[in-house]
Amino acid sequence: MQETGSISIHTENIFPIIKKFLYSDHEIFLRELVSNAVDATQKLKSLAQLGEFKGELGELKVRVTLDKEARKITISDRGLGMTGEEIKKYINQIAFSGATEFVEKYKEKDAATKDQIIGQFGLGFYSAFMVADQVEIFSQSYKEGTEGAHWTCDGSTEFTLETTEKAERGTDVVLHVAADSDEFLEEARLRTILTKYCKFLPIEIEFEGTVINQTQPIWTKQPAELTDEDYTKFYQELYPFSEAPLFWIHLNVDYPFNLTGILYFPKVKDELQFQRNKIQLYSRQVFITDEVKDVVPEFLMLLHGVIDSPDIPLNVSRSFLQADAAVRKINTYITKKVADKLGELFRKDRTGYEQKWSDIGLFVKYGMLSDEKFYEKAKDFVLVQNVGGKFFTLNEYQESVQANQKDKNEQLVILYTTDAEAQHGYVVAAQDRGYDVLQLEAVLDSHFIGQLEQKLEKTTFKRVDADTIGKLIEKDETTASVLSDDDKTRLQELFAKAISNEQMHVQVDALSPQEAPVIITMPEFMRRMKDMQRTGGGGGMAMFGSLPDSYTVSVNANHAITQRVLQADEESALKLARQSFDLALLSQNMLKGEALTAFIKLSTHLLSAE
Repeated sequence: MQETGSISIHTENIFPIIKKFLYSDHEIFLRELVSNAVDATQKLKSLAQLGEFKGELGELKVRVTLDKEARKITISDRGLGMTGEEIKKYINQIAFSGATEFVEKYKEKDAATKDQIIGQFGLGFYSAFMVADQVEIFSQSYKEGTEGAHWTCDGSTEFTLETTEKAERGTDVVLHVAADSDEFLEEARLRTILTKYCKFLPIEIEFEGTVINQTQPIWTKQPAELTDEDYTKFYQELYPFSEAPLFWIHLNVDYPFNLTGILYFPKVKDELQFQRNKIQLYSRQVFITDEVKDVVPEFLMLLHGVIDSPDIPLNVSRSFLQADAAVRKINTYITKKVADKLGELFRKDRTGYEQKWSDIGLFVKYGMLSDEKFYEKAKDFVLVQNVGGKFFTLNEYQESVQANQKDKNEQLVILYTTDAEAQHGYVVAAQDRGYDVLQLEAVLDSHFIGQLEQKLEKTTFKRVDADTIGKLIEKDETTASVLSDDDKTRLQELFAKAISNEQMHVQVDALSPQEAPVIITMPEFMRRMKDMQRTGGGGGMAMFGSLPDSYTVSVNANHAITQRVLQADEESALKLARQSFDLALLSQNMLKGEALTAFIKLSTHLLSAE
């Protein structure tokens, strides 16, 4: 007996709308149809476990076959199957009502709606019409005494439904591939799609005689069942050409939301070239996307791995996703789990944690800068390292230096270097005073320093070359000058004339006789403003262009060379002043080109003059 009919629908021409709207996602038809087949198979297994199905289950595979000559793709399962009445209910009514809902939402929203996952509308079956101009269903219900059913639709709202003979329980969905979808008649193309979306489905998926999936990926198992080798092997399957991960977190929670997965900490180099979109999002083992923004906190986008949750509302736009309560809870939970894992590693194996710090330090600092809750936890396990290579927590470091590095206003001054080799002279000068110097050389460290100054009470950071050592940490005691005010003025004028550079601001300071005759520094404030501009910060300053360099030239009033400058005739005094200044430039690798040539020539002349 054959029945024909019209699918009840309020919106005409729904198929052209679906096809046009989902143009860039045509490949997901295969994910949707295979997922439906898997669902039907799993439901039959559940009925068997409950004793409601007592027949033989047999081999429960989903098979995808391609007949290129006949232009057909077939998705077959041995699951529940459907009677003719069930096809009318589930295909003609329920699925199509999902299609109607889809079109209504499409009308209401903007282009961002492309992020929707159509399967969540019950529209999964109708995605077949994105690539097929005719679709057939052959189905035999698991229920005894039922007849097989054959449904046909050509993409209009008309269908035919008739009884048929079908030897095995289950459903075959046959797609007659449209002329504009030849790409899906290529075996390699179908295999790529199946591998992408169905690689971890819980029922075996066979394509052209080969099973393409792992039915029990490790995130579906309990951590107690797994070894370190299992985790590292799975990582290599996900990222074949990557270095081994540092460590990982196994997520497994079922209240107040469902979430499983494994997040790996990759080796993150000390630079801002982050590799994002490395976390794969699944829903019940079906791959959805690797764009997990909003589900995963921004700073955790550096991690790799898998998240699987049926509770993430994938049928809505990104703007709604950000405000969704379940997503916010998942986001918070993942942040907490990562912080707890890092804290545990730090407490249980500090030596091992310190050894990994060069790889995870950037990640931890990025998290602290971008997430307040993470900062509160991470402040106890973030590390700083001094030029001697010793690691400290923030509290440990403050306690270590507070006795010697408080200024006259009881402000703790933390000294740091961004390049211990280039700033070696300044580092040594600080160490000679008994001060400690931190290495803060990473790209994020300028921002990290700013955050710590806001968070830590009565604490400031200064780069070792931001001023003369006596002014970096100003104490009550001062060094007396051997020069009169007139001599100071003359010395300042001679050096200003010898240097003749508007970017160099000369001042005469009473420094220790053992310090250099001339010291060139850039004030901390100026250096930070320039750093902010380089890394895209600085707010409205960008409209004024880049800030010009500005340096302080401190002439040591108590050095023997300054006495020679004052005692010499003006020509000789200017040469000595220039030579002393060039030495200071040379110590900072700032003497180049013509100036360097002139310095070498004069040095040679002075050495040979004796």
